Amino acid sequence: MTDWRKRRRTNLFLLALGALSIACLILLGNWQMRRLTWKNALVTAVETRAHGAPETAPTRDRWPTVSAETHAYLRVRATGRFLPNMDISVKAVTDLGPGYWIMSPLQRQNGEIIWINRGFLPPPRRDLKNQAPRPTGKVTIIGLLRLSEPVGTLLQDNDPAQNHWFSRDVDAFSQDKGLAAPAPYFIDAERDASSADGPRGGLTKISFRNNHLQYALTWYAMALGLTAAIGYIIWLARSRRGSDDE
Repeated sequence: MTDWRKRRRTNLFLLALGALSIACLILLGNWQMRRLTWKNALVTAVETRAHGAPETAPTRDRWPTVSAETHAYLRVRATGRFLPNMDISVKAVTDLGPGYWIMSPLQRQNGEIIWINRGFLPPPRRDLKNQAPRPTGKVTIIGLLRLSEPVGTLLQDNDPAQNHWFSRDVDAFSQDKGLAAPAPYFIDAERDASSADGPRGGLTKISFRNNHLQYALTWYAMALGLTAAIGYIIWLARSRRGSDDE
């Protein structure tokens, strides 16, 4: 096989590889644009859920249908009684600084357990007796439905034996306190002006990372850059071939 045929086959292979790479980059950009559409729809849905009239928190028969896509940040209400001496403090960082979420089990009349994030307390108050006075008797809690957080945090896992909690894992909470299996969600309680000395509710931050447009533009820019580079190489090769022919 002559050298020019080998070069021709090599060039055709590289050209095909470049074209395939460009196609893949464009497909990645298109995928990110679809993700952008999905994320925008999710944000709109969550905003609607979070600011609507409160719905009754899902009961046991509906627990299997509860998901992030359909229920996250839904404004709900739940009625029952707080079980005494079962609060759990979970490390938190809020707009008020570092401290703890105070999680308390609410028992409905039918026996169902729903964990309530009653709000935030700064570190000095975490270990004081009665540091988080809770309502007694029958109460109705209104707040945002949040899905359980069983995976811990990026750097730290829950350690029930040492009473060190870093994520709001409701199944682990109930197991630690010897309670029945709870709802697969907890409720971030709204701020209650009547309990100024208690945990500060209403600090839920509704935010979603939405970098899909940035990623899409990056993929498209890479496709454009690769196309320009291949075009320049082809132009340069033809220019040299024309010079050689002369």
